[in-house]
Amino acid sequence: MNKRRTSDGLAILDSMTGKDPKMLALIEAEAEKLRMAKAIYELRTKAGLSQTDLAKRIGTTQSVISRLEDADYEGHSLEMLQRIAKALNNRIEIRFVPLPASIRQAGKHGKSPVLA
Repeated sequence: MNKRRTSDGLAILDSMTGKDPKMLALIEAEAEKLRMAKAIYELRTKAGLSQTDLAKRIGTTQSVISRLEDADYEGHSLEMLQRIAKALNNRIEIRFVPLPASIRQAGKHGKSPVLA
């Protein structure tokens, strides 16, 4: 039997984690933090602003903007996101979307599917 090799990071991660709902929930939580950080970075760079420029516009420091653009950061507040959005001539839109079925399975057993 000839196993097919891949360099696709998501496929490799999927093969390593399998169908474990807790692991899938953890991956989803990390992906959400990455999406948030990436959105802030992309809005700022699209506006042609440095981290320092954006910080001055919203009355904070460059290091705060740096943390907000870090995928490991867990302290995003709605108020700060609104300040950033306003400074970049945007608004925040919140949507609630269903979790994938594989993650919802962990919640059926009375356990929180998100570990973070």
